[in-house]
Amino acid sequence: MALAAGRNRAYLNVMVQPISTRSELVTAPQGRVASAILWGAAGIGGLALLAAAALWFHYGTAVFFEMISAGIAACF
Repeated sequence: MALAAGRNRAYLNVMVQPISTRSELVTAPQGRVASAILWGAAGIGGLALLAAAALWFHYGTAVFFEMISAGIAACF
């Protein structure tokens, strides 16, 4: 209470106000940037699946799985 004595009371009233509410903190991303990120991620994922299918049909299943396992082994 020593800080709230006398003339400091108005200062403390301003300092005790809440910063923000929970509804202000939890918001979904909106706008063109979020949409572009989602569409870009979907496009890259689609291209990766298309490339995997093309390798599967070109080399066959056995060679395809050998190439994938060799690639994973090279990473580790």
